[in-house]
Amino acid sequence: MKAIVNTHYGSPDVLQLKEVEKPAPSDHEVLVKVLAASAAAGDWHLLRAQPFLMRFTSGLLKPKHQILGAAFAGRVETVGRNVTQFQPGDEVFGDVSACGFGAFAEYVSVPEMAVALKPTRSTFEEAATVPVSHGLRNEMDLRLKWLRRPVQSSRLLLARDQKDLSLLETRKR
Repeated sequence: MKAIVNTHYGSPDVLQLKEVEKPAPSDHEVLVKVLAASAAAGDWHLLRAQPFLMRFTSGLLKPKHQILGAAFAGRVETVGRNVTQFQPGDEVFGDVSACGFGAFAEYVSVPEMAVALKPTRSTFEEAATVPVSHGLRNEMDLRLKWLRRPVQSSRLLLARDQKDLSLLETRKR
């Protein structure tokens, strides 16, 4: 598969399009064919390793994660043995910043809990921007707490679509 790879810190000029090994999902992971990925400030900071203190967690001399990209949207290709919430063909989106990055590639293997079903009304490009727009996630969290609904994970918050938001808005009034 092809991926945008950076082997050392620097400007965007250090990025290279390379052929890399396709990831294989473990028992609790899904393999997603990435159809859209969004670039965010975090990717820029990881690419340049600035501020310098970031190097203590992202690699002192060279990047620990050579394929950047946190937010993505795509279609499930295969699922691990213990995955229960998704099946091949499902349209999903998610954030892999907590589990090693890698969204700037044709495929990404991610834990089941790092993805959610893509809202049907959203395009892949729109869905790929949702995980990095924390303002929306925080607003939805507050609304759900107001309704006293149990919140089990951030996946629940990410999976809401515009219809659900308008429904919550009318209940609030």
